[in-house]
Order: sequence, then structure tokens, then C-alpha cells
Amino acid sequence: MDSQDQTFMAAALEEARIAEALGEVPIGAVVVHGGAVIGRGHNLRESSNDPTTHAEMIAIRQAAVALDSWRLLDSTIYVTLEPCVMCMGAIILARIPRLVYACRDPRAGAAGSIYDFSRDERFNHRVAVDEGVLGHECSEILSGFFRELRAQRKSRI
Repeated sequence: MDSQDQTFMAAALEEARIAEALGEVPIGAVVVHGGAVIGRGHNLRESSNDPTTHAEMIAIRQAAVALDSWRLLDSTIYVTLEPCVMCMGAIILARIPRLVYACRDPRAGAAGSIYDFSRDERFNHRVAVDEGVLGHECSEILSGFFRELRAQRKSRI
């Protein structure tokens, strides 16, 4: 595991903590280009009532503005949870060459769990994928969030 990958995944984890503080599912993402973070995002679906405001989508939009281009070549996106179909589509369309994610999403993952869009030769762009960077830490924040949510729902019954 590369120390630079750990550093940038830690930044994505900070974004996840911001989401958690807002009552959102704690998922965070950062886009890195030239050794610098050029896009940050955390889930905002609940507060925005917008199903497209996933952490990855927000970070990709910021990165495109920062580079003044929709092509995010020579960039890496770090995400605390394996991207869904929508987010993998955006990663492919933005031409991001590398994805690093912390933990798998067995219910909606599109980078190896349910689907693997990263290697699908029918697309005009492939994405190199590395998984497991700070996986335990990211898994813990998600597990804790959902454990607390279930406890709150149970106490209301």
C-alpha cells in the first residue's frame, strides 16, 4: 500500500466524516491531479433531495472546474466505498485513469462486486482499480453509521 494512497484516502475519509455529521451516509471522495486534491465531495443526497449528489459526482464536478476540462486525464479518484453504476459511469466518462477505493459495496458496487465497469471492453475507457486502502477504517465508519441508524429506528417503535 502506497503512503500517498493512504494520505489521499484519509482525505476522502475526512469527507465521509463530514457527511456523517450532516446525517448523510458517510461516503467521501477526492480527485487528485499532479499530487494535489482538485475535487472533494461527500454524500448530500438526503439534505439536497438529489439522487445524483454522491461523493464521487461532487468531487468530479469540482475537479472538472479546477482543470477547466471534462477530461480528468492523469487523475486518480479516491473513494471510501466502491462506486455505484452511476459513479463508475461518470468516472469512465471523465476519463479518470485510476480509482482507489477502501471497501467493497456488495449491494451496489460497479468496480468488481456486482458489476465491473472498470474492465468492460465495450466502453472506450478502462480504469485501473486498487481496493482496500484504509478499508478497515472506512468499513467501521459505515458500519457504525448504520448500527446507530437501526438503533434509532428501533427506539422509536
